Amino acid sequence: MPFAESQGARIYWRLDGASDKPPLVLLNSIGTDLAMWDPTVPHLLPAFRLLRIDTRGHGASDAPAGPYSLPVLADDVAAAMTAAGIERAPIAGVSLGGMMAMEFALAHSKRVSALALIATSAAMDSNAWQARIDKVSTGGTAAIAELAMSRFFSPAFAAAQPAVTDSVKRGLLDMPGRGYAGASAAIRDMQLSARLAELHLPTLVIVGEHDSSTPFAGHGEHLLAGITGADLVRLDCGHLVPLEAPASLAAVLRSFLLPDTAANEAAGIMFERGLKNRRRVLGDAWVDRSLAARTPFNADFQAMITRVAWHEIWSRPGLDDRTRRLLVLAITASLGRWEEFGLHVRAGLSRGGFSRDDLKEVLMQTGIYAGVPAANTAFAEAGKIIAELDSQNAAAADRTN
Repeated sequence: MPFAESQGARIYWRLDGASDKPPLVLLNSIGTDLAMWDPTVPHLLPAFRLLRIDTRGHGASDAPAGPYSLPVLADDVAAAMTAAGIERAPIAGVSLGGMMAMEFALAHSKRVSALALIATSAAMDSNAWQARIDKVSTGGTAAIAELAMSRFFSPAFAAAQPAVTDSVKRGLLDMPGRGYAGASAAIRDMQLSARLAELHLPTLVIVGEHDSSTPFAGHGEHLLAGITGADLVRLDCGHLVPLEAPASLAAVLRSFLLPDTAANEAAGIMFERGLKNRRRVLGDAWVDRSLAARTPFNADFQAMITRVAWHEIWSRPGLDDRTRRLLVLAITASLGRWEEFGLHVRAGLSRGGFSRDDLKEVLMQTGIYAGVPAANTAFAEAGKIIAELDSQNAAAADRTN
């Protein structure tokens, strides 16, 4: 594992991407590690060589006793960049990572070319952070886990993505209390507000519309006012933007840092919206398996159908979801596309998209207009799926009883 030595601590770093791409440094929030960027990385790798760093006290980096300070954390970033062979780069930081990015730009101005300040602030309530330090010092990260989780995600995302939120919570609970407390002290003691005017470099302020930790009011607005020439982007998400809106965030970063790739921004937004439709219709479990199975050979195709089929078509207002589902069944049965037919039968019946009577009527109609053999096979394929669903429902009922 690659480590950089910095002020008595080993700082873990990871470098991904082609060596001929421009570098981009990514910094994570308090209470998370560099894996927070995992969903966003695939959208950035075609354009950048990515350096991710586990903040002191987090992930695989050492967690010496605190308190830590932003200047120390900024020096850790400098050490990791040097170890990775990166002399100068733009820095994108979330929450604490954004604070570290600003401190780094003030202390190491020649090493940073641009700032992307994501869901962050130049000033926080020092009393509130001291209260967190006190709780963690006596009860570990478990003492503040529920508070932190309530501020990490938008309610809609938390309800729809329990696997993601549970993973983040486990990571928070596993981290050393002294690491969280040390980083909390850096937030408590930061002195950035009065120095924002000293930041003379391209800066993008990215705000989550549902961020309760560092909303635009009281946080993003001050960054925008204090940093000359800073631009603003609002995203439909909560505090941990790389987890909640990865494609949209990546599109924004590409557009900001590589202005000639504006087309990629539109593609990224279409992908994100298409993915929401795909999850709504097919369910998270299937979509997650499909995304995990992507390869370099088929990744572009998967992205294309998500943008075009699931965004452009499934978002059109002329037909409701039920009608579109039934049309897909009729068309796939008529063409003998049984894998796709089975996918939509299972998703529709298990997710309340249509009834068994609806399915039967579609297949009866298909028999007339596409031929009895097609409908005969469709009834057989659908019957197998219905039997499986009935068996699963019976087993679930037995466990409940």
